[in-house]
Amino acid sequence: MQEKIIILDFGSQTTQLIGRRVRELNTYCEIVPYNKFPHDDPSVIGVILSGSPFSVYDEKAFKIDIETLRGRLPILGICYGAQLISWELGGNVEGAPSREYGRARLQTVNQNDPLMQGIEPGAQVWMSHGDTITALPAGFEIIASTDQVPVAAYRAAGDEKLWGVQFHPEVYHSECGMQLLRNFVVDICGSRCDWSAASFIETTVSQLRQQLGDDKVVLGLSGGVDSSVAAVLLNKAIGSNLTCIFVDHGMLRKNEFTDVMRDYEGLGLNVIGVDASAKFFSELAGVTDPERKRKIIGKGFIDVFDEEAHKVKDVKWLAQGTIYPDCIESLSITGTTIKSHHNVGGLPEKMNLRLCEPLRLLFKDEVRAVGRELGIPERLISRHPFPGPGLAVRILGDITPEKVSVLQEADHIFIQGLRDWGLYDKVWQAGVILLPVQSVGVMGDERTYERAVALRAVTSTDAMTADWAHLPYEFLAKVSNEIINKVRGVNRVCYDISSKPPSTIEWE
Repeated sequence: MQEKIIILDFGSQTTQLIGRRVRELNTYCEIVPYNKFPHDDPSVIGVILSGSPFSVYDEKAFKIDIETLRGRLPILGICYGAQLISWELGGNVEGAPSREYGRARLQTVNQNDPLMQGIEPGAQVWMSHGDTITALPAGFEIIASTDQVPVAAYRAAGDEKLWGVQFHPEVYHSECGMQLLRNFVVDICGSRCDWSAASFIETTVSQLRQQLGDDKVVLGLSGGVDSSVAAVLLNKAIGSNLTCIFVDHGMLRKNEFTDVMRDYEGLGLNVIGVDASAKFFSELAGVTDPERKRKIIGKGFIDVFDEEAHKVKDVKWLAQGTIYPDCIESLSITGTTIKSHHNVGGLPEKMNLRLCEPLRLLFKDEVRAVGRELGIPERLISRHPFPGPGLAVRILGDITPEKVSVLQEADHIFIQGLRDWGLYDKVWQAGVILLPVQSVGVMGDERTYERAVALRAVTSTDAMTADWAHLPYEFLAKVSNEIINKVRGVNRVCYDISSKPPSTIEWE
C-alpha cells in the first residue's frame, strides 16, 4: 500500500507548492478539496491544511470540523489552516493592523519541539496574511515568534500531534521551510520516503495492465513532454494495443512535425502522423480574436483526431497526458475555473471512450523524472512548454501560411541560438511573436516598411509566476541581426521584458 499525505485545499495559490515540496521528500501526497478528506483510506499518514484567501470569521469561509481528524493523524495547519485550527478549538483570530506580506525572521524558536528541530532563531520565513492569532485555545503553546507575529508557530500540549504555522514553509523564500516539512512528513508522520520515478513506473505499469487488459487505446500526441511520457509509459504496459495520433495543424515550429515523428518512431511507438494544415488554415482565414482561434483549433483537432481514431478497430480507451496541475487548476474549489486545459474534458464525451490518464497525479518536474527513467531522449524531456494552438497564438491578428512561415524562420533562429549559446536549459519558455505592425527601416540604400517581431523568454519553476529572462546583450544583438538579415519581411526585433503577473507568458 502506497502511504500518503493528504493536503486539504482551502483555495490557496500555493497549495500546489505544498504538494511539490512533499513529493521532493520522496513522499506521495494528494491534494483534495477541504471538504473531501478520505476518512476510509488507511494509507493516509498525515494531514496538511493549506492557506486560503478567506478569513476564518467570514461567513463564506471554507471550514471543517477539526475534531473529525484530531487525535487520528498528525495535523499541520499552514497560515489559514493554522488560524482555522485555533478558531475551531476556541482560540481567537483577528484582523491584523496591517497586512504582513514578505520576508520575516523568527525571533524565538522552541528547538526541542519535533516540528522545529534544526531550525535556528533568525531563520527567514515568508508571511502572507491579513489576520493574526491573538489567543490560542486552552492547552496549546507557542513554539515560534517573530517581532510582528507572537504566534508564528504553535502546537497542542502533551503528546497530541497537532501543529500550526502562520508562515508559508512551502515557499522558496522560507529558508527553513523544507526542514520544517521534513520534520513533519518524515519524523512526525513516519514517511518511508519510497516515492520515486522508478517506483511510480513499476506501480503504474502494473495498474495499467490491470485496468486496460487487452483493450485498445488511442492517444493524441503533441510533441510535448507530457503526452510523450504518457505514450512511452502506456507502450511499456500494453505495447501494440496503443495507437498514437500526431496531428499537424500547420502551426508547429519549423520542421517539428518531421523531427518529432522521427523521435517517436525511434521510441518504438505506433504513431499515425496526420498533416491537416490545409483544413486549419481554411477555417482560421480572417479570424483575429484569440479565443476564437483557440476554439477553432481545439474543435478542428477533435474532428481530425476523431476521424483517425475511428480507423483503429475496437478502440475502447482514450489516453491523455493530463498532469496534476491541469486537474487542480481546471477544477477550482471556489467553483471558478482558473484556467481551462485541453486535456481536461471534451474528447471522451464525443468519442464515447473511457478515459485513461496515467500522469494525472504527477507534477511537471516529476513527469520529466519519469521520462528520464523510461529512457526518453533528453531533447523531448527538456523541451520548453509550447501552446496547444502553436504559433497561431503567437501571430497577433489573422493567420496565413505566409505569416506562419515568417514566424517559423524567426523562431527557429531564436531557439537554435539559445541552444548554441547554452541558454536553452536556463529558460523555462521562449518564442517569437509576430506583431500586427510594420515599421520603417533601411536596407542597403532602400527604405523598407516591414514587419516587427518580439522575442519572449521567461524563467519560472511552475509557470504560475514568471520573470523575463536576463539574456546577454551580445546574444540578443546576434539574434536580432540574424533574424533581420535572414527572414524576409522582418526589419525590427524587440525584446519583451514583462513579468507574470501582470503579463502572461504568451501574448494571446
